[in-house]
Amino acid sequence: MRFLLVVPPLAGHVAPLRRVASVLSARGHSVAWCGPEPALSSLVAGPVFPAGDSGPFAVSLRPPGLRGFAALKYLWESYLVPLADAMVPGVSSAVSAFEPDVVVVDQQAMAGALVAARCGLPWATSASTSTELADPLGSLPKIAGWVSELQAGLRARHGVLLGDLRFSPHLVLAFTTRALAGECRLAVPVSYVGPALPSSSAEWSVVDDRPLVVVTLGTSNDSVGARFLAESVDALAGMPGFRGLVVDPTGALVSESVRLARRIPQVAAFARASVVVCHGGHNTVCEALAAGVPLAVAPIRDDQSMLAQQVVTASAGVRLRFDRAKAADIRSAIEAAEECRPGAEKIRESFEAAGGAEEAATRLESLT
Repeated sequence: MRFLLVVPPLAGHVAPLRRVASVLSARGHSVAWCGPEPALSSLVAGPVFPAGDSGPFAVSLRPPGLRGFAALKYLWESYLVPLADAMVPGVSSAVSAFEPDVVVVDQQAMAGALVAARCGLPWATSASTSTELADPLGSLPKIAGWVSELQAGLRARHGVLLGDLRFSPHLVLAFTTRALAGECRLAVPVSYVGPALPSSSAEWSVVDDRPLVVVTLGTSNDSVGARFLAESVDALAGMPGFRGLVVDPTGALVSESVRLARRIPQVAAFARASVVVCHGGHNTVCEALAAGVPLAVAPIRDDQSMLAQQVVTASAGVRLRFDRAKAADIRSAIEAAEECRPGAEKIRESFEAAGGAEEAATRLESLT
């Protein structure tokens, strides 16, 4: 079988599908990628069909202070819809050249859904984050209607009769579990396969026997994270019973008592951790919970607030105010998160039972 994976040029969205692609390839299938270049080629291995230019669609172009509806408006009007329009010609060319049996479409790469529907191909949604499945706009009918109108414009421009482009009528792969995300509120066929986490052969050195606290804000928050990371260093410096590790991509922070790193092998580091403090990115949350590590989540934007709430509802961690948290608040959150280990362990068990990338590949194989 031939699988075409259509994705945006975003590491967090590509990450779960990399592992699925590896499993499909190991099973003898042909796999190719399609998305904006040159960014996509730096994120994946294997053949890439270009669809759009990644320059105008860089996450770094988004104004860092946007929150709430302003952030949602920017996401749809300045990113998702223009990205879909720009990618459609390239995706069409990729389908013609590669002749896939199945198209796998990230929720933020709606061009894949448009082209697959137009060509009559079975397609699956890759839900790299679970928040859309909870229908977050269900209680906001005016905003939901505005999103529907934007999608209607996309469908009309590209000659497609289809429902919500974010949800395949054939299969939605949710890289989470019901234990964390809750039940889907939408009438779509959802398979909760759990996170498709990378295998890691990296080692993380142990300096002493104190519990390890890791603080990380992911890969795309350099411009907004400086204050929070500095407060985290101060918080950990005042907690001699813990070892502190703060990921500072800029290299600007200095500390004699807290370990600093520009980047870390997260899976290996989290396996040693007692608590993870993070921004609520889906991959980071899942990597921590896959190790049974409780979280202190300080959401910044987008879906992170909903993910933070999922963590709290599952008793797998606590929540912080990103913009207002001081060192004392972060210390209190770390201490409170430690008490959430039983909840984190339950999520870890649900992840192990879900099947991950192997189960996702099996579900995709069933589409033909």
